[in-house]
Amino acid sequence: MKIVADENMPYVDELFGQLGQVTKVDGRHLTAQQLVDVDVLLVRSVTQVNQALLESANKLTFVGTATIGLDHLDERYLQHRQLAYTNAPGCNATAVGEYAFIAMLELAQRTESSLKGKRVGIVGAGNTGTAVARCLQAYGVETLLCDPLLAQSGDSRQFVSLETLIERCDVISLHVPITKTGEHPTWYLFDEKRLNQLKPDTWLLNCCRGEVIDNQALIQVKQHRSDLRLVLDVWEGEPQPMPELVPLVDIATPHIAGYSVEGKAKGTYMLYCALLKQLGQAPTTELHQLLPALWVEQLQLAGIPNEKALLTLLRFVYDLRDDDRLFRERFLNNNGFDLMRKNHKHRREFSALRVANSGGSDVDWMLKLGFSGVSR
Repeated sequence: MKIVADENMPYVDELFGQLGQVTKVDGRHLTAQQLVDVDVLLVRSVTQVNQALLESANKLTFVGTATIGLDHLDERYLQHRQLAYTNAPGCNATAVGEYAFIAMLELAQRTESSLKGKRVGIVGAGNTGTAVARCLQAYGVETLLCDPLLAQSGDSRQFVSLETLIERCDVISLHVPITKTGEHPTWYLFDEKRLNQLKPDTWLLNCCRGEVIDNQALIQVKQHRSDLRLVLDVWEGEPQPMPELVPLVDIATPHIAGYSVEGKAKGTYMLYCALLKQLGQAPTTELHQLLPALWVEQLQLAGIPNEKALLTLLRFVYDLRDDDRLFRERFLNNNGFDLMRKNHKHRREFSALRVANSGGSDVDWMLKLGFSGVSR
């Protein structure tokens, strides 16, 4: 079996090497010729899987994308070719949720305010949006959800309209797929009109797709709305964000909100399990066997006295400021955006750290936040 995989997918050799010959490629510049006589194709969101790419894929039987989205796959064509394909829904949800939560705490410190005193609106309540809500609710922050498709599907949670969310929320975090058609398209969901409707001092976070916000309109609005705070992990026109937008953003990163060690490993592992199922085989490797130990095994806490202390603890696991600094230094470099993504291998999730309670304080809420091993 011949397997072609994006070079930035981790643990491909450890998992798929058991099944056949693995060739790693630059997913953004993959060509049709590279897929001749290939049985399995493993990609990320930077690869457009369509008829042009697959025209010479004479032996292809399986396409897997280690992402939650499918917008880069021509599903109609794959179905026409009767090719099995799958994504990895939820693989990076925890990572995105923790990224957004940390970013909000960073903004709170910079603005000398408290996240706990704000109302947060989450647009898109699927896997990633739910993960954000889980972190916020564990910390005691009020949240509102907006997801008309889930509301129509009978989801039992309470939802509000986008207009209500914009009117009532101090913080808005975006977690929707990119769609251009249907009753609720998300392309330029936040256009100039909606951006101008944001409350004074609103924090706006985008961790889904760059084109959910009209970036040119965002530049225009931000130039006369200095009160708005922005966290952008995704950008219109990736991998070449608008240079004039970056200085206007409070926290800027190169589409790595979901790039935890755990999240990326989970994405690859889900594709491994899906291919094995198609082959009628059972997994011989477990996910936990792949993950390295954190450099420290356990911390003992006497409690979390305030929000600053919480942020200090979270920085111990992942310091978002490092990626923000590197982005500003390197995004204009040749291939800088993609190189930062390729080399982003250090970030861990809260679950990698075991926290022990040595002071008798009630820190059980940290279990809900995602930390491991909290004890009384």
